[in-house]
Amino acid sequence: MAIFKDHRIGINQLLGVIPEALLSHLSENTKVDYYSKVLHGKKLFYLLMYGILENDRLSQRTLEDTFNDPVFKMLFNLDKSESVRRSSISERLSKIDADFFKQIYECIYEQFSAAYSSTEKEEYNLIRVDSSMVSEACSKLLEEGIDHKNGKKSVKYSIAFDGILPCDVKIFTDSKYSGEETALPEVIRSHVKQETGHHNIYILDRGLQSARTMKDFSGESIPFIIRAKENRKHVELKSLKSDDIDLDLGSLMLLKDSEVYLYTGKPINNKRGNIHYKEELVEVPFRLIVAQSKDDPDKEFWFITNVLNLSAKDITDAYRRRWDIEVFFRFIKQELNVSTLVSLNKNGIKVILYMTLIVAILILIYKQANKLGYKTAKRRFSMELRNLIISMIVVQCGGDPSIFFKT
Repeated sequence: MAIFKDHRIGINQLLGVIPEALLSHLSENTKVDYYSKVLHGKKLFYLLMYGILENDRLSQRTLEDTFNDPVFKMLFNLDKSESVRRSSISERLSKIDADFFKQIYECIYEQFSAAYSSTEKEEYNLIRVDSSMVSEACSKLLEEGIDHKNGKKSVKYSIAFDGILPCDVKIFTDSKYSGEETALPEVIRSHVKQETGHHNIYILDRGLQSARTMKDFSGESIPFIIRAKENRKHVELKSLKSDDIDLDLGSLMLLKDSEVYLYTGKPINNKRGNIHYKEELVEVPFRLIVAQSKDDPDKEFWFITNVLNLSAKDITDAYRRRWDIEVFFRFIKQELNVSTLVSLNKNGIKVILYMTLIVAILILIYKQANKLGYKTAKRRFSMELRNLIISMIVVQCGGDPSIFFKT
């Protein structure tokens, strides 16, 4: 069996973070087990966690096979005589109390985030916020999904990521959330509510450009850094550059650092009921930073922020860290099956996403503690789980596999 001696945290320690007492408490204090004979909340939790880890492509059929596998039942001490069908899993996902899984996710996140050192907390106070879409044919997502009018519907996952772990998530299936102008502010405000007296700075890409939303953020004391569209129309109030400011921003060169007012489009209904946009100046000061690429002088990067106490280099360096959430999305899509909709019901979609984030947190902590890459962490985590199973089988059958597997 593979033993990675340099690992500081192993799978036994991580699985121990999910105490049986927590699952039992939530089972009693939520509606998770109403009308359920076999797939109680705890069993579905274990099934989804194991299924996400062990299957390259998760589906209701693979979950059926996983539950009926004696290895799975032995690992989580379940009744060997119980079995389920795919249809039962589908129905259970559509009706089970998703709040059960949400509370487990929040509890696990709080445990791990509380374990960060003060240095890590200072380093990772940048909250990256972004969204990803998962699409299916309209014929499959009959009742759910953002309709693109092209034969497909999408589910939007909007996530806040603190640099180590996913710290908040929203699932959107209504068409009004097709644009980031509506979805991202909701995630940000949700995260702010969770952190009284927060000192976070929210980092966003070009999906959010509304000056009115930026004005609201400033009024709500929400610091942000947003990459703006180039040549964004504005009125310059004053320059924040001085002769002693270093214009070198690493791979960029500072062109402008100014206090500005921004223009925005105000929606107007005309007599025919159509909406057009009237240009309007939002008289709230923002900071505009314009930088030029050293490698490609024709390429400029425009940033809008309400953060005044950091240098232009600090601002651009902070924005570069936004890439962390892109890597995280790629990880959960490629390694944890999030690109596939296991359930086509919004409730089931929520359950699967919360479980995916729980598994992601376990692997990311394993990755962080053992200084590994994403793929290596997932592979070694799965290998340690396999070795744990082998050890349990050997102990249980005394070295005779026929005792355990019916042959």
